[in-house]
Amino acid sequence: MPDWNTRLVVQVTTDKVTPPDITPIDQFTPSFAVGAEVLHSVEKTHIGVIFAPKSITFSMTVRAIGGSVGRLTKLALNGERFDVLLQQQTGNDWSFSSIVLTDCIITAAQPGSATVSGAPSATFTGFSLASTVTPNGGAAIAVP
Repeated sequence: MPDWNTRLVVQVTTDKVTPPDITPIDQFTPSFAVGAEVLHSVEKTHIGVIFAPKSITFSMTVRAIGGSVGRLTKLALNGERFDVLLQQQTGNDWSFSSIVLTDCIITAAQPGSATVSGAPSATFTGFSLASTVTPNGGAAIAVP
């Protein structure tokens, strides 16, 4: 049985100083898209394709405990860039050693409502300008 021993963090580096990671991230949903449109002519259909730039977007949910939501909100309001890292802690039972979304910008934040039991959460959405994936036993793959 696999042991899913990974952790998801937001890492911010400003002026060559890396403060502690922003964790925990409860839910992370990346979305990768390559836009393509079929090219038609008067005589014929589907004669080619026009590609649009690649886009990497994400949505993440963070519990409002500690200072994590405040730090992410500050990043959003200041328009600061940050990295999202999914790192393998131990073992090799996962397909990737690491996934990194770099130069991320938060475009929207939606705080959740307070509940009687449990901590409230906030959802942040944004985009990434680049990504690097390192498979287990392979070379890193970068998407500019």
